Amino acid sequence: MRVESDTRIVGIGGARFGGQRFALIAGPCAVESREQLLSVARRLREDGAHVLRGGVFKMRTDPKTFQGLGTEALELIDDAREATGLPFLVEVASPDHIGLLMDHVDAFQVGSRNMHNSYLLKELGATRKPVLLKRGFAATLREWLLAAEYVSGAGNESIVLCERGIRTFGTETRNTLDLAGAVWARQHSSFPVIVDPSHATGRPELIGPMCLASAAAGLDGLMVEVHPSPTGGRVDGFQALTPEGFRAIVRELGPVLAAVGRAP
Repeated sequence: MRVESDTRIVGIGGARFGGQRFALIAGPCAVESREQLLSVARRLREDGAHVLRGGVFKMRTDPKTFQGLGTEALELIDDAREATGLPFLVEVASPDHIGLLMDHVDAFQVGSRNMHNSYLLKELGATRKPVLLKRGFAATLREWLLAAEYVSGAGNESIVLCERGIRTFGTETRNTLDLAGAVWARQHSSFPVIVDPSHATGRPELIGPMCLASAAAGLDGLMVEVHPSPTGGRVDGFQALTPEGFRAIVRELGPVLAAVGRAP
């Protein structure tokens, strides 16, 4: 299936989402240290990532677990952006975070838990900075698109939709990737749609196949968790790829993207 679409093109730094480009967002689930972030950021730049990611304020199920470095991470993000020349994406968990992050990031992410937070969405709509909107793990497709309207209705149409898996009765994977839903969202909205196979599967051995399937389905990009030492990761290390694993997937994507008329 060759990609033909009127989907708008959304820029995050020098990266382009939509059109004939296929964009790759990659990085650790959480910023843990300067060494961790800079080492993986440099590798990702070399291996074809277009946007870096790394959590600063982490919304965790267990309150006893690592909640992120908070504002201590901002200097590290600045260093990673300068060292690589790549734009940086960070999740905001509260309207209060917007001002703290504004001068340090190139785009804001709304996580699954906050997809229904209309007050946060409207505040982000007033910033004019690109917004990556993840689908809630129990949200319908219509609810997802309506959440995007809160952002666009406030004046910001630089939105990228991200399918990150939904909760089902299965236990073999962390979530269930709704690939059909992602394609439907691309067909029924003007925004580019990408996939997060790390959260959708929770299993590194399944990330590659889901990346290839997403590309073959005509979607606009991927968000993948990559950690220099996944077993030592403080957040979701079990679902992170190594830099070598990311590089292998990028190589495998080439023929699939060529078949559907996309460019990495």
